Amino acid sequence: MFEFRVIAEDSQTKARAGELVTPHGVVETPVFMPVGTQATVKTLAPFELEQIGARIVLANAYHLSLRPGREVVREAGGLHRFMAWNGAILTDSGGFQIFSIANLNRVTSDGLEYQSHIDGSRHFMTPEENVAIQRDIGADIIMALDECVAYPAERRQAEQSHELTLRWAERARAAWQEAPRDQALFGIVQGATYADLRRAAADALSAMDFPGYAIGGLAVGEPKDVMREIVDATVDALPPDRPRYFMGQGFPEDIIGSVAQGIDMFDCVMPTRNARKGSVFTARGRLVVKNAGCARDHGPVDPDCECYTCRTFTRAYLRHLFVAEEMLAARLATLHSVSFFLRMMRQMRAAIVDGRFGEWRSRFLSKYEEGGGSGVEGNGRSDG
Repeated sequence: MFEFRVIAEDSQTKARAGELVTPHGVVETPVFMPVGTQATVKTLAPFELEQIGARIVLANAYHLSLRPGREVVREAGGLHRFMAWNGAILTDSGGFQIFSIANLNRVTSDGLEYQSHIDGSRHFMTPEENVAIQRDIGADIIMALDECVAYPAERRQAEQSHELTLRWAERARAAWQEAPRDQALFGIVQGATYADLRRAAADALSAMDFPGYAIGGLAVGEPKDVMREIVDATVDALPPDRPRYFMGQGFPEDIIGSVAQGIDMFDCVMPTRNARKGSVFTARGRLVVKNAGCARDHGPVDPDCECYTCRTFTRAYLRHLFVAEEMLAARLATLHSVSFFLRMMRQMRAAIVDGRFGEWRSRFLSKYEEGGGSGVEGNGRSDG
């Protein structure tokens, strides 16, 4: 029920186009996965996601295990039925989220002890229990529990995290194999910004023969050149016939750069979270639609976009909705920004298949950067 096929490769870079076969449909790669942390992509209904071309979304096992609880999701028939989503779903293990509330957690060799951010209750999650939670939730792709360290990390701290993540990966894989389901388990490469640790992790995880591999612990504040170095070191050590997933990367220019390095899958809260705050992505860079400059701008949010928001409404109207604090503002802005990311991925994939990735990349970035580029800071793996 799970297969990955590479159907085209760029002759000048490591960019590739593929097909990820899941129990809930074929996902074309490279792909951006909208983040639906709590079984919903904020402000958007499942039918809207389908209409704009989403074929896979991301949810979070940590959040769903706390609320509504794995039992509720299992009783509903699994996450697909619970959230009425017919496409594929990937669940993040929650290791990053537990890491992000460091004052409420404690890492041991056996697992993660943490305090619920909802009601203060104490919990302990082992790699085996994490697999069991994701099995009950019923996603198509599940992630092994990992430990993420903050940037910058001392060498010893990075070594300890790297070693612990590998031990947990072995335990997660064993638990996954004991009770097989129509799910693919991905291992996660850690090692902070130390290329040798990343290569060693990629080698060790490759030997475990996971259906796919993720790069975690990057896009957390490290310089872009360091990030690129680490991605190169990791990709070169991963098997070419398996999907590669960069966790939490969200700047359009960075996604394009990582595709050129051989990455297939991405997720980030950036398009949804920034849209709710009045900042959207366009073909000419970021637009803060709440700004006064949009008050009498009766053109579309993005002239190059054909989403419902851009076909129907103006920048002036969208700014009015934000100023008036109307809920429709967040919906329309999110619909556009997610559409932008999905369209960018489709165009990029078509360019790889047609043998013109380099030309497309130059043209896209020229227009995008001329308009100011991203102009935003921050990243994220959980849209809470």
